[in-house]
Amino acid sequence: MSVETLKPEKNESDSKALAEKLKQIVEKLQKVSHEPATREFRADTELVKGYLTKAQIRQFTLDIDEKPGLGGTDKGPNPLEVVLTALGTCQEIVYVMHAAGMGIPLDSIKVNVKGRIDARGFFNVAQVPSGFLGVDYEVDIKSPVDRSKIKELVDVVNAHCPLLDTLQRPINVNGSVRLNDELL
Repeated sequence: MSVETLKPEKNESDSKALAEKLKQIVEKLQKVSHEPATREFRADTELVKGYLTKAQIRQFTLDIDEKPGLGGTDKGPNPLEVVLTALGTCQEIVYVMHAAGMGIPLDSIKVNVKGRIDARGFFNVAQVPSGFLGVDYEVDIKSPVDRSKIKELVDVVNAHCPLLDTLQRPINVNGSVRLNDELL
């Protein structure tokens, strides 16, 4: 998967606007730094037919499906591809945000993300993990600034990318199941 962002002709004015927005947010958070700044994100999903599901995220609808080889209709990415996409796009957004705040011009940024699973876990034929065994990503940055400034940016992004943090750090994931409107 590869996604490229930024158009050079818009980059300078966009960077200034992003830097100003980032400055406002940081100043606001600094005023109440002793209080948690917790935000909740939400996605609602529903099975449509076969493996095809619809995800509702704010005002956006996303089709998620499996490939025909697994019995799906290929009307959208599968859930694991969505996780990889989330990491790549989150990296790009955090790069743009912090580059703007640090005054680093970016001409373009691409992130390629790959993940590996052992299908035996998914199909319950062996006691192995069903999720990713590993995820690799590569960031390709085009910028006129020197390597040391980009290295500084990379360190900031890797320390503050929410999706990277989520994938690298154990977190609590709590679930419940309802059957015919009653908690199971």
